[in-house]
Amino acid sequence: MTLIRAGADATDPSGHGPGAAAARRDTTVARPPEAGTPARPARYRDVLRVPFATRLLAGTLIGRMPTAMAPLAIVLITAREGYALAGSLTALYLLANAAGGPLAGRLADRYGQTRTLTTGALVAAAGFTALAATGTSHPGAAAGCVLIAGVAKPPLDAALRALWTVLMPTRDHERVALSLDAAAQELIYVGGPLLVVGVAAAASARCALLATAAVGVGGMMMVVSAPPSRSWKPAPQRTHGLGVLCSPPLRVLYLAMVCAGLPMGAITPLAVQAADRLHDAGLSGTLPAAVSVGALLGGLAYGARSWPGTTTRQLLFLCGGFGAAWLPMLAARTPTAALAACVLPGLLMAPLLSAAYLHTSALAPAGSVTEASALLVAALDIGCAAGTAAAGLAPMPVLLPTGGAAACLVLLAPRRTGRRRARGPRGSAGRSHPGPAPARPCAALSATLCATPASAASNSHSCGLLDAVLLRARIQGGPITPGRPTRRRRR
Repeated sequence: MTLIRAGADATDPSGHGPGAAAARRDTTVARPPEAGTPARPARYRDVLRVPFATRLLAGTLIGRMPTAMAPLAIVLITAREGYALAGSLTALYLLANAAGGPLAGRLADRYGQTRTLTTGALVAAAGFTALAATGTSHPGAAAGCVLIAGVAKPPLDAALRALWTVLMPTRDHERVALSLDAAAQELIYVGGPLLVVGVAAAASARCALLATAAVGVGGMMMVVSAPPSRSWKPAPQRTHGLGVLCSPPLRVLYLAMVCAGLPMGAITPLAVQAADRLHDAGLSGTLPAAVSVGALLGGLAYGARSWPGTTTRQLLFLCGGFGAAWLPMLAARTPTAALAACVLPGLLMAPLLSAAYLHTSALAPAGSVTEASALLVAALDIGCAAGTAAAGLAPMPVLLPTGGAAACLVLLAPRRTGRRRARGPRGSAGRSHPGPAPARPCAALSATLCATPASAASNSHSCGLLDAVLLRARIQGGPITPGRPTRRRRR
C-alpha cells in the first residue's frame, strides 16, 4: 500500500520537522489498494521492516536495562550495611525515576532527543560510578548518588513511543509497534537481574554498578545515533506550567494507571508470602517470572491482530479483566496452581499497557508526546511503589484484584458524569424548556419597511405612521400580516 504523508514540515525533506509528529498521526492518508489487492492489517514483520525500527527498539531495550539492574545492584552493594538501608536506597531510586521522567520528557519535547537523552544517560552513569567508587559507608553521600542516577535516567521508552508516531505509516502500524514494545520490555526484567547476578558473581557488586552505567550509555548511543532520533523535532507550542496534566482525559488515564500499577508492585512481596504459605521457597522468584511470561505472550497476541471497539472500550475491558484474572491466585492451594494462576493476569497486563500507550499518544497535545508518555510511565511507577509498600505493610492477597477493579472504576467515572450532565438535573426529563421567543410579525414588518431606502423625511414620517398603526393593532389584539389592511377584531 502506497502512503501519502500530509502535514509534515515543507522545509524538512525528512518529514521530521516541527509538527510532523502530530500531523502524521492525524493526517496520514492511505491510497486505496489496487484492484485485486485486499487491504490487510499490519503485522510484526511490517513494523520491523520500517527503516530504523529494529535498531531503535533494540537500543531502547538495552538502554532501559538499568531500570531492572539498578535496584538489585544497589541491594548487593549495600548488603553489608543492612537491608534497611538497601530498601531505602532502592525506593529512593524508583521514586527519583518517577519524578525525573516527566521533566526529562518535557525537555525532550522542547530541545529535541539528542541533547536530552545524551545528557541524562551520562549524568545517570556518573551517579552509578560515584556510588561504586564511594560505597555506602556514608548513607548521605550514597543517597545523593542514587538520587542523581534516578532523576537523570533518560526517558528512552517515552522517546521511542514519540518516534513511533513519526515512523509508522499508519495508525495500525503504530498499534502493532506499541504492542511489540510492551511485550519486549518484559525481557528487561528477566535479563537485567540475571546480568547483575552474573557480573557480581564473576567480579563484585561494584562492577555490577559499573556495568549498569555502561549498559545505559550503550543503549542511549544506539538511539541517538539513529537518523530519526537526531532529526526528530517537536511542534512548537506554548506549554502550561502543569504541562499535559492540564488535559482532563490524560489525568483520568494517569490515575487509572496508578491503580493498575498496584498489583504489579504488590506481586513481589506477596510472592514471598505465598512461598511461605505453600512451603515452596522457589515461588518467591517464579511467581513474578510467570507474570512476565504471561505478559510476553499476551503482548504478542494483542499486537498480532486488530481488535474491535475503540481504545477506550478496550482499556475498560482490559482493566476489568486484569482485576478478575488475579482471583484464581487467591484460591490457589498448590505451587503449580499458583504458577498457572499468575500467568493469567500477565496475559492481560501487556495488552493493557499497549492500549494505554496508544491512548496516550492519541490524547497528547502537539509537541508533548514524550512528556505525556513519560508521565504514563511515572504513574505506573507510583502505583508499583504504592503496591509494594502496601503489600509489605499488610501482605493481603486481596490487593491483587483491587488495582484492576479500581482502574476500571476510574475510567468509568467520567462516562457516568457525562451521561448525567446530558440528561440534565433530576426531574427535568421530559419537560419542555421554553426556547427563544419567536419574532413578532409586527416588529419584523416594522423593521423591514423602515429599512427601505427612501428620503430621510419620508422614511421618518412613514415609520411614525406605521408604528402608530401597529401599536393600535397590538392593543386591540388583531393580527398583522403584510398585504392585508389592519382591521379591528369584532367581539
